[in-house]
Amino acid sequence: MPHIVIISSSVREGRNSHRVAKYFKRFVEEKQMGSAEILDLKKYNFPLFEERLKHQESPSAEVLDFATRIKNADGVIIVTPEYNGGYPASIKNAIDLLYSEWHRKPVAISTVSDGVFGGSQVIISLQFIMWKMKAWTVPAMFPVPSVLESFDEEGRPYNNQATRERASKFINEILWCIEAKNRMK
Repeated sequence: MPHIVIISSSVREGRNSHRVAKYFKRFVEEKQMGSAEILDLKKYNFPLFEERLKHQESPSAEVLDFATRIKNADGVIIVTPEYNGGYPASIKNAIDLLYSEWHRKPVAISTVSDGVFGGSQVIISLQFIMWKMKAWTVPAMFPVPSVLESFDEEGRPYNNQATRERASKFINEILWCIEAKNRMK
């Protein structure tokens, strides 16, 4: 079974996008679609980007742990909020830290906002960044508008049926990309 890493991008107090990361972990495991783990950038507390991992003389244990988990993942889901039409510095920092670990890695993007657009302005810019890192960006997206009206703090959706249908399509797309990549090895 494939292993999916879910990056929870927000490091803010009272963050809401983490609700969606929790949902995806539970969804993947309950549906037995694979194994899943959340890499919470708030817990990693990376310093501001100075240099890629491969050029660091003595990288921290946290950096090495993060790099290993991304490298060993079959696919990655980035769950990120939208801040003023952009993504948080924490996810850019984490993406830029690595390079070869992203190569041909299937990456799906879920965006979250308090407003009605669900962070849709962030999707294209993150897809472009991941393309530059040579990742394989999955064509499915999972924008979440009005997140506080969509998920509780534990990542349980208020409209379970509709969310489950959207999530199935989203997760099935990354699973298809993982399978396609495995066949190309």
